[in-house]
This record gives sequence, structure tokens and C-alpha cells, in this order.
Amino acid sequence: MSINPLLYETQFFGFTPQTCMLRIYIAFQDYLFEVMVAVEKVILKKASSLPGSTLSAVQIRGSTETFLRFMRERFNRLFVKMEQVLLQLVLNIPPNILLPEDRSHEKYPQGREDFHLLQQEVEQLRLRYKAELGAKHALLAELEVQKVTQARLKKTLHWFDGLGDAHGPLGLGEMMAFLIQHSGRLRSITQDVTQKSKKLTTQ
Repeated sequence: MSINPLLYETQFFGFTPQTCMLRIYIAFQDYLFEVMVAVEKVILKKASSLPGSTLSAVQIRGSTETFLRFMRERFNRLFVKMEQVLLQLVLNIPPNILLPEDRSHEKYPQGREDFHLLQQEVEQLRLRYKAELGAKHALLAELEVQKVTQARLKKTLHWFDGLGDAHGPLGLGEMMAFLIQHSGRLRSITQDVTQKSKKLTTQ
């Protein structure tokens, strides 16, 4: 039997042409054997009914096996020719025929080098997307830090506005004395804002 893999035909038919030919061969062999068994039974029946017949079952079986070998040899030679015809004319897809799932290759033919370039481009796009995604997360984190810093500054402004409401208009000397008195709190707020700003610059 043929050893050509016939991959495209296998893709189209759903089975290998060689498998199809093997099943045909086995079916013929089985049918030939069944026919010979039936013929042997008929010969035995006829031989037993003939008067003075000297044919025994052993002789008939030997003749049947000899004829079966002859038929199998003839069939094997004919099957080789039949296989060639079927594989070339029936179970063969011409080179100019494309399956529906392969039509895209005809419209967009790509060589090995083009495919390699496409792979590189896809990898570059993946890395760029990953970098942009990381930058987006960094910007979102920076925005959250800015919101926290803005809230602290607003709180400080409200605190200074509350000084005038609680103590009335303050003179320069009184304001300096008050600031010195609360310099520790101002220093803490300043350090907090500085740390937040450093985080923004390092991201």
C-alpha cells in the first residue's frame, strides 16, 4: 500500500485514504473467504449425493484452499492497480484546490520570514501594552497621593481660617507668637507634605 501520508486529503475526508483502501482490501478478503466456504459446502453436498463418489471432505478442503490461494494472489495483483487508480483519481485533491478553511492563505500569503516579523511585532505590542498599563497604575496611585495631600492642605487652610473666627483679627506680633506656639504642628504638616511630594517625584 502507498506510504504517501496524503495529509491534505485526510484533512478533507476526515480519514486517511490509506485507511479507506485497507478497509476495502479487508472487505474483499472477507467476502472471498465467505464465498469459498459457501462453495465448499455446496461441493460437499453434491459429492455426497453422487453415487460412487470417492471425493472426501479432506480432498475437497485441500482443493478449496488451493483455489483460495490462487484467487488471493490474483486479487492482490489487481488490488495494487486498483489502489493506484483510486488514490490518484478518487481520493486525491489536486494541487490547485484549496479547502474553505484555507482560503485565507490564498488572500494573505505569508512566508516564514513574514511570520517571524509578525511574531516580533506582536511581542512589541504586548510589551508596550504592559508598559502603558503599568504607567496607568502609577498615575492612578499618584492621583490618590495628590488627593490625600490636597485634603491635608485644605484642612490646614480651614484651620488658619478658624483662627480668625476664634480670636478675631490678629496683629503681626500676636500672629508670630501664635505661630511659634504651634510651630510643632506646622512642622509636622510640612514634613507630611514633603514626604508626599517626594513620593510623587520618585514614581
